[in-house]
Amino acid sequence: MDDLLLTLKTTFGYGAFRPLQREIIETALAGRDVFALLPTGGGKSLCFQLPALHRPGLTVVVSPLIALMKDQVDQLQAAGVAATFLNSTLTAAEARSRLAGLHRGEWRLLYVAPERLMLDDWKENLAAWNVTALAIDEAHCVSEWGHDFRPEYRQLAKLRALLPDVPVMALTATATERVRDDIVRHLQLREPEVFVASFNRPNLTYRVLAKDQPLKQIIEFVRKREDESGIIYCATRATTERVAEALAGRGFSARAYHAGLDAEERSRNQELFLRDECRIICATIAFGMGINKPNVRWVIHHDLPKNIEGYYQETGRAGRDSLPSDCLLLFSGGDAAKQTHFIDEITDEHEKTVARNQLRLMMHYAESAGCRRSELLAYFGEKFPVNECGACDNCLEPRETYDGTVLAQKFLSCIYRIRQTGRFGVGMNHLIEVLTGAETEKVLRWNHDKLSTYGIGKELARPAWAAVGRELMRLGYVAQAEGEFPILELTEAGMNVLRTREKVTLTKPLSLPKAKRVTRREGEIECDEILFARLRELRKKLADERGVPAYVVFGDATLRQLAREYPIDVDQLDGITGIGEKKRAEYGPTFVAAIAQFLDTNPRMNFQ
Repeated sequence: MDDLLLTLKTTFGYGAFRPLQREIIETALAGRDVFALLPTGGGKSLCFQLPALHRPGLTVVVSPLIALMKDQVDQLQAAGVAATFLNSTLTAAEARSRLAGLHRGEWRLLYVAPERLMLDDWKENLAAWNVTALAIDEAHCVSEWGHDFRPEYRQLAKLRALLPDVPVMALTATATERVRDDIVRHLQLREPEVFVASFNRPNLTYRVLAKDQPLKQIIEFVRKREDESGIIYCATRATTERVAEALAGRGFSARAYHAGLDAEERSRNQELFLRDECRIICATIAFGMGINKPNVRWVIHHDLPKNIEGYYQETGRAGRDSLPSDCLLLFSGGDAAKQTHFIDEITDEHEKTVARNQLRLMMHYAESAGCRRSELLAYFGEKFPVNECGACDNCLEPRETYDGTVLAQKFLSCIYRIRQTGRFGVGMNHLIEVLTGAETEKVLRWNHDKLSTYGIGKELARPAWAAVGRELMRLGYVAQAEGEFPILELTEAGMNVLRTREKVTLTKPLSLPKAKRVTRREGEIECDEILFARLRELRKKLADERGVPAYVVFGDATLRQLAREYPIDVDQLDGITGIGEKKRAEYGPTFVAAIAQFLDTNPRMNFQ
C-alpha cells in the first residue's frame, strides 16, 4: 500500500479514494496551484487535509463560516490530526494559546475566515508560521456571478504577494464555466491544474410538486421520515418561523434559523441540529453553506429558489454520506411572480438582467417534463449519459402529455400579430392580457383590442397561459430577449409551426403525486434496522459525553455497515468505512461489545 492510501486508511478510515481525489492530492504535493470543483459530498476537504499530513509546515484553510471551521476541526481531532481554528467564538485566553501553538509549530492545519487573514498584524504571523500551502474553500464566493458572492474573498489575492512561493488550492462544489474563470483570475492562480468532477449526485432523488397547502404537504412528507434529519428552505424569515411552529405544534422536533434571530439562538439551534437533538431546521438560505452534517436525509424547498446554482448547493446538503436521500421542491407560479417583483426593484440593470435570466432557468427546471438530473447537469455543462435516471419524479412517473397544437398556434400567432401591427414586441404578461381579452390601459392605448388574436384564449386562466408560454420557450418555439425589456419573439421553429401547422405536444402541468415506482436506490446499504437503531443510540451517548455531533464519532454509513456485518471483535472492524486507527482504538471495543450483546438475544440476518 502506498503512503497516500495508507494515510487515507489509517487516519480517515477509507479504503479507496473518491474520483479525482488522488490526482488533486498528488498535484498539490508537487507544489502546483490547483482549482478543484467537486460536488457536495465528493470529498473536497480531504484534498487539502491529507496533503497537510504529507508535507512539513502549516496548511492554512480559508473558510467562510465559523460553524464549518469548528465542525471540520472536531472531525480532524477525532481522527488524531493536529488541527485548530481561530475565529471570534474563542476567548482571549483560548486565542492566545492557539497562537502560541502556531508559533511553536504544533498544528498541521489552521482554519481561518478571510477577513481575519487580511488583518495587518497577520502579515508577520503568516511569515513566521512556515505556511507551506493555502486552501481556499467555497471559492465561488470570490465571483459576482456565483450564487454567494462575498466581497472579502476578493482581498485574498493579496496573499500571493505576501506568500509568493506558497501553492494555492481553490475548491468549490458549484460553479459554471464563467464562475470558474472568475475564481482563477481573482485569486491569481498560476497555471493551475484544473479538476472538474461530475456534478451528478446519484444517491439523491429529485422531485417537484405543485404547491398546494404547503404546510399540509410538508407534514405528510415528514411523517414518513420521523427519525430522519432534514432541512426546509424558505424564502422569508416569517415563513421559517411559521413552518417551524406548525411542525413543533404537531410533535416534530423543529427549529427556525435565519439572520433575524440573535446570534446565540441561531448558534444554539444549529448546534441542536448538528447533534441530532433537533431533527428539522426551517431556514432561509443563510443556513447551511459548508455545514458538514453527513446524515441529512432530505431537503425541502418551500419556495422557488432564485437560481439553479443555489438550488443545487442546497439540495447537495442531503446525503453527503452517499446514502439515499430525497429533495423536494414545492412550485407555484405565484412564487415566481414574487421573485420577479423583487428583481424589478433592483436598480443596477446588469444585476437585474442576470437575476432575470437565472430565475427563468430555475422556472424552466421546475416545470420541465424531462429528467431532472439531466437538466441539472446540463446547466453546469455536463451531459448525462442515459435518457432516464430512475431517481426523479419525471423518470419514475412521467407526466401526461396532450395535443397542444391549437394552444400553441394561438400563443404564437398572437406574438406574430402584435409584432406585425406595432413593429415592437411585448412581454409575457401583456401577451396573455391580449389572449384573454383584458381591457387594460396599455391594451387599449396600443389598439391591441383590435387584433384578430384579441380574446381568442379565454378558455384558459392567465396562470395556465403563462405555463403554456414557458413550455413553448423551453421547446424552442419562443425566445425571450435579455435586458430591461424581456419581450417575446418567434424563433424560426415557432414560425414553422404557424406555417406548416405541425403538431405540438405539450405536457400537463405539475399535479399532486401518484403512487411512486419503487426501485433500489443508489447508495442503499441494507442492514439490520433494529441493530442500526441501537448503534445510533450508543453513538449519541458517546458523542454527548465528548461534546461533539454524533457524526464526529461515526457516520450513518459506518453504522449501517456495522449493522450488516455484525463484527464482534475489534479485528473484524478492518474494512469498515470511516474507522481509522484512532477511532478503532477509541470506539471499537464499545461498539463490538454492543453488537455481541445484541446477538445474544437476536438472530443474525443474511444480506445478499
